[in-house]
Amino acid sequence: MNSKSLFFYDLETSGLNPREDRIMQFAGQRTDLDLNPIGEPVNILVKMTSEVLPSPGAIMVTKITPQQTLADGISEPEFCKYITEEIFTPNTVALGYNSVRFDDEFMRAMLWRNFYDPYEWEWKDGRSRWDILDMVRFTRALRPEGINWPVTKEGKATNRLELITKLNGVSHEHAHDALSDVYATIAVAKLIKEKQPKLYDYLFKMRDKNLVKKLANLDDKQPFVYASGRYSSEFNKTTVVFPLTSGRNGNILVFDLRYNLEELESYYPAVKELCFNKCPAVAPLSVLEEGDGWGRIKLNKETVEKNLNILLNHPEFAEKMRQEIENRPEFPPAIEPEAALYDGFLNDSDRAKVIKVRNTEPAKLADYHPEFIDERLPELLLHYKGRNYPDTLSEDEAIKYEQYRHLRLERLAPKFMKELEQICQNDEYVGEELKLYFESLFDSEY
Repeated sequence: MNSKSLFFYDLETSGLNPREDRIMQFAGQRTDLDLNPIGEPVNILVKMTSEVLPSPGAIMVTKITPQQTLADGISEPEFCKYITEEIFTPNTVALGYNSVRFDDEFMRAMLWRNFYDPYEWEWKDGRSRWDILDMVRFTRALRPEGINWPVTKEGKATNRLELITKLNGVSHEHAHDALSDVYATIAVAKLIKEKQPKLYDYLFKMRDKNLVKKLANLDDKQPFVYASGRYSSEFNKTTVVFPLTSGRNGNILVFDLRYNLEELESYYPAVKELCFNKCPAVAPLSVLEEGDGWGRIKLNKETVEKNLNILLNHPEFAEKMRQEIENRPEFPPAIEPEAALYDGFLNDSDRAKVIKVRNTEPAKLADYHPEFIDERLPELLLHYKGRNYPDTLSEDEAIKYEQYRHLRLERLAPKFMKELEQICQNDEYVGEELKLYFESLFDSEY
């Protein structure tokens, strides 16, 4: 497909940690830019592998058992090949509901451990990504007209997908089923596009990190509006921030001008890292002038100006924050190569060998012994073969892989069993299935 299209997708996973857990279900629907469906929906289960223990809480929500994925799913290598060749094609915008911070991270981790480039699917050949959740937050805060907005029983604003669809008459019968959530996300995008077309078009363009950098930059520092899950629902998740200093990986730190620096006991609520490649929902201050923009986020120009002047009188604060973020690890240390995706980029020599790994037929994989430069890759290859093609392992490799698998399961087992106890009380069938699955992985004394 040469013309630009959107691919709405959603995952159900074995837990919440993309470094530890796995994709169990992938569903999606391609649309044109006007949100009309193109082709048939996609709905795929992905086989769980024997070194993974799912979170019983996650299985309780999705009702997808590991046994179901083994019976009806495809393997991770098959799935990676399918999505890279058939789904995230050139000029595709990949998007979902909280996809940038959740689903996209699972996709990257899966591609990495299966010897695919973890990034190309979201930027190369006209590809890009977006996230409907931040658009929902921004719309609720600044252009809410024409849409019914849910609150909790306690009267607190909430942007849960199933509640927005229910209040606005959108069919969403099976929340937490990936395909049902995809249809609901498309419906919510249509609702905003119909009721607030200017805002929709603006934020769609702003998924381009270069446009974000023009607004949020350190060369010509200006306050701007920023909607993020980090900010309180009391203020509709939206505030006015000021570019403070450089962050990690070419990003910037911003200061929430809701706060007076001199009165802060902790800097945490006021300082946030803005990541240019995560499609942040940002706009110039002028968007607050229409309607009661300032009132809706419970802020005013006088407070912003006062707090900005105080901030500018403390130039040492920006440097202090820069050093602090620089010295703070972005992720906890990886205990296995599958979790070490962000420990560095591959060099060209290794990239060529990685491509050869995934393109080598299983029957010939046993005889392929590349000399990698990156120290993560030899162990990753052993695990890749052990998970997906155990017949390709030599006797020594099989012993090593089995040792790794058992150690991993033993590390995960206590938490699994603790959760399982609680689940059994709520859903006997799911609890029993998970017990049987656990026993099938290894004889255990837990």
